[in-house]
Amino acid sequence: MKFFYDLLPVILFFVAYKIYDIFIATAVAIIATLLQIVFMYFKKGSVDKMLLFNGAMITVLGGLTILLQDKAFIMWKPSVIYWAFAIILFGSNHFLGKNLIKLAMGTQLQLKDWLWSRLNFFSSLFFIFLGFINLYVAYNFSENTWVNFKLFGLTALLFLFFIFLALYVSKANKER
Repeated sequence: MKFFYDLLPVILFFVAYKIYDIFIATAVAIIATLLQIVFMYFKKGSVDKMLLFNGAMITVLGGLTILLQDKAFIMWKPSVIYWAFAIILFGSNHFLGKNLIKLAMGTQLQLKDWLWSRLNFFSSLFFIFLGFINLYVAYNFSENTWVNFKLFGLTALLFLFFIFLALYVSKANKER
């Protein structure tokens, strides 16, 4: 259910795009994300930092898209977010000594520190890759193809990456 909740603005963006255009779809995504933030605040009394960051990015880049009537800003949004994830994961591990993957999942999985470091490194690389592949599709294919890729392609790549990580962890944990 959380997965669907997290994807709701993207799904609404997709539906609005298919009915209207990228500018209306961007407005819908901004409103949906801001409503998620408000809902979370009233439900839990706080808002997840990732949701706040996504809300800021969709508001700024989406707002520029609408204001300047330039779809490039909204097309860059996934890349900016993925690259920020990569920088945060890599930087927190290497400069602050905090493995955010371990902090997020350490209660569910008991792994050796070297494996947590690899998961963090693989995740950083994967988010860098996602940022570049998003821009590749945005600039080399039609707007419609990019919108479809944003919902289905990026989501599928994330899903496949999580399967890869689960298999890797299972295998690596048995070997050592």
